[in-house]
Amino acid sequence: MNMDRIEALFKEFTEAAGVSGFEGEIFDLLGSHLADIAKIERDNLGSFIAKLENSKENPRVMLAAHMDEIGFMVSYFSDNFVKFNTIGGWWPVRMIGLPVLIKTLKGDVPGVVASKSPFHMDAKEREQVPKVKDLYIDVGLPKGRSPSTLGIQPGDAIVPDMPFKALKPKGTYMAKAWDDRIGCVMLVEVLRRLSGVSLKNAVYGVGTVQEEVGIRGATTSGHSVNPDVSIILEVNIAQDIPFSPQGSPEGLGSGVSIYVYDATLIPNHALKELFVSVAKQKKIPYHLSAVPFGGTDGGRVHLNASGVPTIVIGVPVRYIHSGAGIVLKKDFASSVDLVYEVVRRLDEKTVMRLSK
Repeated sequence: MNMDRIEALFKEFTEAAGVSGFEGEIFDLLGSHLADIAKIERDNLGSFIAKLENSKENPRVMLAAHMDEIGFMVSYFSDNFVKFNTIGGWWPVRMIGLPVLIKTLKGDVPGVVASKSPFHMDAKEREQVPKVKDLYIDVGLPKGRSPSTLGIQPGDAIVPDMPFKALKPKGTYMAKAWDDRIGCVMLVEVLRRLSGVSLKNAVYGVGTVQEEVGIRGATTSGHSVNPDVSIILEVNIAQDIPFSPQGSPEGLGSGVSIYVYDATLIPNHALKELFVSVAKQKKIPYHLSAVPFGGTDGGRVHLNASGVPTIVIGVPVRYIHSGAGIVLKKDFASSVDLVYEVVRRLDEKTVMRLSK
């Protein structure tokens, strides 16, 4: 497949493995794309922090995307099968039959998430949603041979085995881990564009750790950067699928999502209006999105010190928190354009007005 630069970044970042607590591969990827334009640091929890070299000292603008993805961790063995814990939010139905890779010190071990055979269930049992504790991973071992003989041990990370794919509709892609690798690619693209212009602020690009298990890296990196403004680069839940709520604006082709609410953050109103104004001025497709559940890194960063004007910007993705999601590149491009244009306007006076 002949890929353009953005497609290549999508493939590189989504195929990389980085469940919560194991984000090192993503840290290195961000560094490989930003080391020539930014000073890079690592906080004590593992978050990636890059300050653009062409930055001023103030005001400090923090762009954050989380590096971790949902996945699993080996917990123990049941004869020749692997039992596991979930990392992040999973619906068990989406797990059964999922190809996975167990990341061992000796290399990757492929397997599949399995359950009790439906052919051994009665009608009532088949109608019930399985429990995670009843699932296991089959790596192909015969009865009586322990997974430890393959180098598997408790604590090993497990990721979905889902290669990046370009779908038939042009500019549409399927992969694992869009949440939040698409935010990581947004971070790379926005910072590279900003590196070529004169800035009125200090721009920090942050790749946070352990968002999926409690928004942890956002707390420590927020302390490290101590931002005056924070923009969280995220996914959003695409609603253009069967059984979604009527009237929901989020979907492929709907442009950039400007969050007006989630369960952990009500965005700064002046910052939200600035995003809307710039989107209208630059004719960037957008929609306003209220997410009644879940949370993002913004839920922690906006509480840093005496408070930080914060907003979440998202790309609609179908089927997040599963083994494969679908995105549209045009929506990604709209998100990059809007964040770039707003950051360029965040000078000292504009930032001061956000808190009045």
